[in-house]
Parts: sequence; C-alpha cells; structure tokens
Amino acid sequence: MTTTLTAAEQAWQLLEGLSDPEIPVITLRELGILRDVREGAAGLEVVITPTYSGCPAMGQIEDDVKAALATAGLQATVVTQLAPAWTTDWMTDAAREKLRAYGIAPPHACASEKPGAANVVQFAARGAKPEAVHCPQCGSANTTETSHFGSTACKALYRCLDCMEPFDYFKPY
Repeated sequence: MTTTLTAAEQAWQLLEGLSDPEIPVITLRELGILRDVREGAAGLEVVITPTYSGCPAMGQIEDDVKAALATAGLQATVVTQLAPAWTTDWMTDAAREKLRAYGIAPPHACASEKPGAANVVQFAARGAKPEAVHCPQCGSANTTETSHFGSTACKALYRCLDCMEPFDYFKPY
C-alpha cells in the first residue's frame, strides 16, 4: 500500500532538519520558531515566530524555509506570527542539550514552567538570589554575567570563574 503525503506533511518533513542560522546545531522546530505548516486558501503556509520582535535572523529563516521547500518543488507563503509571543518554554529538551554541548548555557525554566505558577509577569522579591547559570564547559555554578547582551540580544555574556571561559547564556523569556 502506497501512502501519498499531503503538501503540508511533505513540507514538515523537509523543514524538520532546517537549522537556526545563528545557532546551527539546533533546528527551527527544536527552538520553537517553526510553529505550523498548513494548507490555506492561497496555498501552503509556513508559520514562524521570532524569538523576539527585532530578531535579525527572520529574513534568513524565511529564505531558508522557501529554499528547503523549493528542493521538492513546493512553494509556500511564510507567515510571521507574533502572538502568542515566543517563549523559551517552546524549546525542546533536545535543543537545550544541544545548546549546552555547543557551549551556550540553556535558559532556566520560566515562571510559567514552575508548578503552580500562573502565566503572568512576576517580580522577584527584594533580595532574591537569581538562579546560578552553569558553565557549559565545566558545569561550575561559579559564574558571573559580564554583559546583559551576548553575541545576540537573546543571549547574555557570562564568564566562568573556575575555568575562566566566556560563554553565552540563552536568556529565558
């Protein structure tokens, strides 16, 4: 029995391995940027959500999506969806591990991931100690933030005080 894939199913397969242009070890799907592939009234649509509204990689991501689909003769409209806003909650566990192995400390859990927490803005209590950011090289929690912005706006620059290596920390959103 031969199964024929729909255009949307074929597109998902083609896009499954498409990597993020800024962090090539993780895919757009693992990162949570690739939200949906659907057949709309005007044809195939691929829905992507930026990690933040000013993400400079979105144009490259759109081009990469169209090029990947073109290899199979598919055309699609790429729809950038801003709501709901992207959150690090959408990252897969595999993406978090790949970040660590690549030398980027993965984000801590957001407040919305913690049991019993409401999905609202929560302010830290005065004097509350932030969670330690572990060095992706040696695993030490003896780290310090050297700049709130790292190689991209969605990352902060840290230094490990044990192995002295600098590294990016993917900030939780």
